[in-house]
Amino acid sequence: MFQPVDHQKTANAAVEQIENLILKGVLHSGDRLPAERDLAEKMKVSRPVLRDALKILEERKLVEARRGGGTFVCDLIGSIFSDAVVELIARHPSAIDDYFEFRRGIEGQAAAQAAERAAPSDLQRLQDIVAQMHTAHEAQDLTEEALLDVEFHHAVGEAAHNVVMLHTLRSCYRLLENGVFYNRGRLYHHPTARNELLQQHLAIANAIKDGDPVRARRASEAHIDYVRGTLADAEKLDLREQLAGLRRTKPLKQAARS
Repeated sequence: MFQPVDHQKTANAAVEQIENLILKGVLHSGDRLPAERDLAEKMKVSRPVLRDALKILEERKLVEARRGGGTFVCDLIGSIFSDAVVELIARHPSAIDDYFEFRRGIEGQAAAQAAERAAPSDLQRLQDIVAQMHTAHEAQDLTEEALLDVEFHHAVGEAAHNVVMLHTLRSCYRLLENGVFYNRGRLYHHPTARNELLQQHLAIANAIKDGDPVRARRASEAHIDYVRGTLADAEKLDLREQLAGLRRTKPLKQAARS
């Protein structure tokens, strides 16, 4: 990951290399950098030069030193919404449709670009995640399936090799992980969803592997359409069940007079 730097630039070259790794999504929020001695050796710089570089990165709020714990990449995934807007969305479920419309467009584009730009390591990562999905599916581990779902979409976003899209998607998925828009566990408890979702993720991964941007976009859009429709069906079922429950608890005499 880390390469020898141009000694004509010294600390600035080290800063530029680490910044680029963060920008490109190679280094993630919370990642720990190698120990100072190891990192200096990898980058072929002296430890004083490396300390200067890390100080610059700290001032730019890209890394943070933790006492006795090393140096870590800062939490760089801010919300695409203010806290007030997040709370507003949570109080008004009608915003979910807008959320799915946004995801349908940006994820379709990400999948198409991934089919055109994915590196061999990107493709291998997608296949590894799909394999883990199969394992979790067979074990009926719904929690693991839901976690791998988000990891899969992260991997597609990274394979698109567009840094603005990458960081936008990461911010969007953080809201998804926090359950702002919907409860993913509810989706995986739907009777047929687990099988359908597994096949949809596989279709996206295969289209990207085959280098087919049109098929990748369509597979991604179909996936979002399915999730949106399935959650809407679950919501209708819950409302019907709630109404049926009210009818069952109604006193018989009152029901007869009605």
